Amino acid sequence: MTDKALHLRTIKSFVIRAGRMTHGQQLAIATGWKNYGLELTEHKLDYEQIFKRDAPITLEIGFGMGQSLFTMARTTPEHDFIGVEVHKPGVGALISLLQENQLNNVRVFNCDAIDVLKQAIPNNSLNKVLLFFPDPWHKARHHKRRIVQAEFVQLVRSKLKIDGIFHMATDWQPYAKYMLEVMQIAQGYQNLAVDNHYIPRPQERPKTKFEARGEKLGHGVWDLKFKRIN
Repeated sequence: MTDKALHLRTIKSFVIRAGRMTHGQQLAIATGWKNYGLELTEHKLDYEQIFKRDAPITLEIGFGMGQSLFTMARTTPEHDFIGVEVHKPGVGALISLLQENQLNNVRVFNCDAIDVLKQAIPNNSLNKVLLFFPDPWHKARHHKRRIVQAEFVQLVRSKLKIDGIFHMATDWQPYAKYMLEVMQIAQGYQNLAVDNHYIPRPQERPKTKFEARGEKLGHGVWDLKFKRIN
């Protein structure tokens, strides 16, 4: 089988949406990518070279329009953040926020998170990995597209430091149950929930407008935190 055929058969956990970019988002990428953007290369990232300091590193997978990542970076300036998002409007929106507020503790990939984990992130190097509100792929025949799979959580584990945290959140209860089932049998993790299920909403996870709107409609949100133990 050719490399091209293997690539075509790879299951993606996302769908590229043809959302239009605003002029501001386009301008932010054009002017800010040199300062905030990261590209996949044959070499792993050197965090100290990128951020010019030695600080805890958090990776957020799928940051959407970037508001939560921006808020976390602004409120915890002693930490450094790497965001991964496939949709350019979100990348542009985040870079715009970073430029406006002159934040320098965030860098951004505009590509597949699996590729970033495999190619760019050194093993045993991350303090946290965040996965907030991933696509639940509701239909049973699409469950294979869910990013939370046994192979994925072990890939995340290999990138976390010992005692590093994998924090997930979803607003769809069946997906929360599914993620919990996957994590409960995953080797090398410890559930940080007191009842071995879900944790109360942690203060460090910013509440999005989408989440606040859902709460008014009676929708729930489920947070899961697992620590790498070996």
